[in-house]
Amino acid sequence: MNLREQVGQLLVMGLDGCELGPVQSAWLRMLRPGGIVLFTRNIRDAQQNRALLQAIQQSSTTPMLRCVDLEGGSVDRLREALAPMPSAGEVAALKSPHLSQLHGRLIGRAARAFGFNTVFAPVLDLASPASVKVMGARAVAADAKGVIAYAKPFLKALAANGVIGCGKHFPGLGNGDVDSHLTLPRIRRSWKKMWSEDLVPYRSLRRALPMVMISHAAFPAITGNSDPASLSPFWIQKTLRQKIEYTGVVISDDLEMKAVLARSIESAAMDFIESGGDLLLICHDAALITRAYETVLAEAEHSTAFRRRVIAAAQRVMVAKKKWARRLRFSPAPTAAEIESLRQEILHLSKLCAKG
Repeated sequence: MNLREQVGQLLVMGLDGCELGPVQSAWLRMLRPGGIVLFTRNIRDAQQNRALLQAIQQSSTTPMLRCVDLEGGSVDRLREALAPMPSAGEVAALKSPHLSQLHGRLIGRAARAFGFNTVFAPVLDLASPASVKVMGARAVAADAKGVIAYAKPFLKALAANGVIGCGKHFPGLGNGDVDSHLTLPRIRRSWKKMWSEDLVPYRSLRRALPMVMISHAAFPAITGNSDPASLSPFWIQKTLRQKIEYTGVVISDDLEMKAVLARSIESAAMDFIESGGDLLLICHDAALITRAYETVLAEAEHSTAFRRRVIAAAQRVMVAKKKWARRLRFSPAPTAAEIESLRQEILHLSKLCAKG
């Protein structure tokens, strides 16, 4: 790969619409992103969504990560196109490894049916009174043991169904009381508390997590500043890579969130890569996506040290893609009967959760 292609591999980007127009096709061919993320605005049904993803993939000879937020509950991009998936919190409350695995299996099958190969789940944040208004049923337990009890079988089921999972939101939003979409959470946890509680799911599951998403929360009592974790070498390089010894792919949370975008998209993109991150997630604005790409490319062309960071990140992404080669392929299109059967299974799990 040349440098332009390597920078493209660091992008996971969103776009508008349910079909791919000529302008978007040309834009994708120019950027050649490492991945795409779709939202409810892009999805009508399985047939349309698969056609859209296949058209997107045709813009690049390198297999893409085809990503979707599909946790269940309040974060479910297939809710209207398929069926409302129960939340992770509802499933975890039943304290059944079998049902946690079933949740992962249904989410994996739903993702594959619609053409996706990557799901931004499970949430590994600890539930707390401070974050309940923000996280709701997305956080499954107040302690690491409960989080792991849900996440381990969930991840196993995703993998068995050919889907790449992503643990989030490192190092933990469990004690944040504001939404990082709107402002920067400042979580005043000590290092001792973080290491012995919030970071335990990542420490325990580090070999089972194909990907880890970094949050836009600041931890001033630990770092001595208000830099979000997503732009912090302390959290990404020193803690996740070195201390926890995580060797998988590291992706940012959406860099359009107000918690981080106050710095400018150019600054956020460069700081994330310099801090040891791999994939820049930018979900909406085409202008911001292009600016981030051009800034990272220009800096890599002029700075030897930054170019080394870019090359290392691109190599990590490509090594992971080679490992995930079977998962990156499109599975056969489901029949209408298979889609209806999947829908009924999701509704059945929802009924089990409602009964408690």
